[in-house]
Amino acid sequence: MAASTGTLDNPVLRLSEMTVGSRGRVTAMSPTCKLCLRLLDYGLTPGVEFTVTKLAPFGGPIEIEVRGTRICLRSCEADYVCIAPLNEP
Repeated sequence: MAASTGTLDNPVLRLSEMTVGSRGRVTAMSPTCKLCLRLLDYGLTPGVEFTVTKLAPFGGPIEIEVRGTRICLRSCEADYVCIAPLNEP
């Protein structure tokens, strides 16, 4: 799945494109997402901020911390989540 386009002021990426330690905000879910209800149950709602805590090698799962909870997503699931990176202080 290709990255969404954004502006230079507000770039949009997929969650699967993030690196360890990076922070972001969920902006949308892909309209073709069959897992959206489960992701919403996990707390991945538009506007929520998260931190990438771990990445498995070779395209494995991604662990993120969201709302005080750590969850793991397959890379294919993370592709459905559109995010805006947050600038580090």
